[in-house]
Amino acid sequence: MAATLAIGLMGAGVGAGTAMAAGGQAAKPQRADRAEIEAIVRDYILSHPEIIPEAVARLEQAEGKKALAANRAALETPFPGTVSGNPQGDVKLVVFFDYACPYCRQGHADVARLMRDDPKLTVIYRDFPVLSPASTEAAMASLSAATQGQYRKFHDAMFDSPGRVSLARTMGIVKGVGLSEDKVAADLTNAALKAEVDRNLALGRGLGLTGTPSYIVGDRIMSGAVGYDELKQAVAAARAEKGR
Repeated sequence: MAATLAIGLMGAGVGAGTAMAAGGQAAKPQRADRAEIEAIVRDYILSHPEIIPEAVARLEQAEGKKALAANRAALETPFPGTVSGNPQGDVKLVVFFDYACPYCRQGHADVARLMRDDPKLTVIYRDFPVLSPASTEAAMASLSAATQGQYRKFHDAMFDSPGRVSLARTMGIVKGVGLSEDKVAADLTNAALKAEVDRNLALGRGLGLTGTPSYIVGDRIMSGAVGYDELKQAVAAARAEKGR
């Protein structure tokens, strides 16, 4: 509201200049008038500094929507085997995560609960390894699991079992969930799987993502372990928007 009022003050000054032009006088506000308008706006902003974060948030939201529109097709076209929930769901939730991220572990439980509670939700997982080389190895192993039809099984085990991410732990989980250890070991240097990881990294950075977990649903980008309730509300809002 405050930001809107400040913009309105500026608009009022422009309107005054237009009225002058309509009356046959100056086509633009005179310099003194412009300086007075700018002084009013400056004084208002200094008196209400809270409008600055509001204005920045609105700008970021607008820029985020543009980035989402430009990348929607790529964002919602998953790597084969990395979809969970209802593949034909009416709302898509895209999850960017890193197996080495402790907040992603918390977010994993929230998303799993959301899928149990919402049978019409599609979840698209995107490996976004930004924390360590071990994160990249785990991401490559998870994509190998997808090619073996066991992505969700591996994904759940990585988050549900304790311990820091390391190659030894990743390969232990590979063995524990029944994946081919030889294939996963070979896939750690698979160029096609590495290209998918690189696409995820480029896509996330193009959307302005700076960490994990990050969630995309509808026109919203949410960063951090936002919790079950906020995720549920975002899905409901996206569903309502689609129904209009």
